[in-house]
Amino acid sequence: MLGARWQALRRCAALPRAVRLRVRQALGAREPAAAVKVQGWVRSVRSQKEVLFLHINDGSSLENLQVVADPSLENRDLTFGSAVEVEGKLVKSPHSMQNMELKAETIRVVGPCDTWSFPLKMKKRHPLEYIRQFPHLRCRSSTLSSLLRIRSEATAAIHSFFQDNGYVHIHTPIITSNDCEGAGELFQIETSNEAKESAEKTHFFNVPAFLTVSGQLHLEVMAGAFTHVFTFGPTFRAENSQSRRHLAEFYMVEAELSFIESLQDVMQVMEDLFKTATSTVLSKCPHDVELFHKYIAPTQKTKDRLEQMLKNKFVTISYNEAVEILKQASQTFTFKPEWGCDLQTEHEKYLVKHCGEVPVFVINFPYDLKPFYMRDNEDGPQHTVAAVDLLVPGIGELCGGSLREERLRFLESRLQRLGLTDAYQWYLDLRKFGSVPHGGFGMGFERYLQYILGVDNIKDVIPFPRFSHSCLL
Repeated sequence: MLGARWQALRRCAALPRAVRLRVRQALGAREPAAAVKVQGWVRSVRSQKEVLFLHINDGSSLENLQVVADPSLENRDLTFGSAVEVEGKLVKSPHSMQNMELKAETIRVVGPCDTWSFPLKMKKRHPLEYIRQFPHLRCRSSTLSSLLRIRSEATAAIHSFFQDNGYVHIHTPIITSNDCEGAGELFQIETSNEAKESAEKTHFFNVPAFLTVSGQLHLEVMAGAFTHVFTFGPTFRAENSQSRRHLAEFYMVEAELSFIESLQDVMQVMEDLFKTATSTVLSKCPHDVELFHKYIAPTQKTKDRLEQMLKNKFVTISYNEAVEILKQASQTFTFKPEWGCDLQTEHEKYLVKHCGEVPVFVINFPYDLKPFYMRDNEDGPQHTVAAVDLLVPGIGELCGGSLREERLRFLESRLQRLGLTDAYQWYLDLRKFGSVPHGGFGMGFERYLQYILGVDNIKDVIPFPRFSHSCLL
């Protein structure tokens, strides 16, 4: 009896163990495999008299894996949206649209799904306005799963660009006492006890603290020890706007370069980053990007714009030239263009259109329009700073940068006029000890995604939109 049992155990041990594959791996396999396991969620189920067809997806690919099974494997929990584990043989598919399919030997329903109450429906392309109502479930739609894969590849491409070019990645603080932009649109940090005590508050950090609007000033600290640094993290703006262009929380790519004396050096890095990241995303996520270009933004000719952008050098115009172009425009603007006034979104979009629907660098802005840290051009009556904004079709401003004011006397004078000397004494120290000419820029990551995908509402390129009724708020 023991001998028979031992023989049975030996036979079990000899059986091939199923190799777990992602859907993307299974679809890309070149040869059949005798024992594989695939786990995912059912995107469609169709039962015929002699065969059961399933399409399953695990988020690794826009394309689903077709599973072919005996109808006897079907059960009442095997529905659209249910989580399954399928084991069987990976075989060549007879259909030209798919290289491989899975011939199932076992199907286990790991988690059933109530299809009647599930807000996403089988084989239906839900509009973005609809799935925006379900922030906790919308990642299960094809559109948002594509968006998240694109975000992931774009993030990796940006990191790779900087790493390949010798930049050191810095984690800049999220909680800070600095208002880098000077606009006052800050979220202040308080403990729950502080919020309850209205009189004689004691700040947790001994000074008022805020969620960061930019990592730039902290990067400038690091640029005094490393010639090339960058950060890529969350930033926050307390601008009370529900528009399609604004977010309270968004990601910024920021970089600082030491030992540069030309604004062109900063602009070149901006252009190279933009083109390199976009080329990588287009090559690694072609089907995901095509979904957006075909179904989400079919009339915006986004694909053609990207091809033009990658082929051509970006256009450069001065702020003076931009204002003259706007003044001579036949279009009537809501905000009248005048020298000394900031460019509005309608102005930025017109300038891009005027220059041939390619990205445009606008340089040398009025001194009084920009923050204290931008380098004085010392250019007489009009008085400008070495600043640059990158404008792109359909969006307007995407990146902003400048040469930083490295000359101590210029910086001291400006901070004194603004009454900021005490608050930024540490910043002056950076100019006292080994200061060098340097510059940098920042790029809004979500706006970048809006541009390459042609999405109209910026809230459709973030994983979790904010809704007052959402448990995810």
